[in-house]
Amino acid sequence: MIRVQTEDFDPGRELDALVAGNTRIGGIVSFVGLVRDFADGHGVEALTLEHYPAMTERQLADIEAEAHRRWPLDATLIVHRHGRLEPGDRIVLVIAASAHREAAFEACHFLIDWLKTKAPFWKAEATPDGEKWVAARDSDDAAAERWRKA
Repeated sequence: MIRVQTEDFDPGRELDALVAGNTRIGGIVSFVGLVRDFADGHGVEALTLEHYPAMTERQLADIEAEAHRRWPLDATLIVHRHGRLEPGDRIVLVIAASAHREAAFEACHFLIDWLKTKAPFWKAEATPDGEKWVAARDSDDAAAERWRKA
């Protein structure tokens, strides 16, 4: 399941709703990403995320489907926010649930790595020196690259 939204989310409620009544699940791994107040050596006052809804949702669905092809998953959830967010705000939630913990760990790691590099979000940071667009990071590409080989 995927959602792209401006509203905040409650990770505990999202997890409970995702796995309710599914007694096959033996392991759940989640990742919550937060907006930091710094990046690349400068302060960040806010982060604004833009996207094209149909394109973003289609790409997130493709990423989620790839995780289900690679691992025996019972449930997954990706919630990604857009709009203006401030330091400390939740920005993304990824949950992978499986009968076994190893599949859940690997799938969650895969989902966040590929989401970081393949999901079409454009980010602008509000800094003390003005607004600047966030460029792709080599470290994110390197993290995602390991999954291409798997």
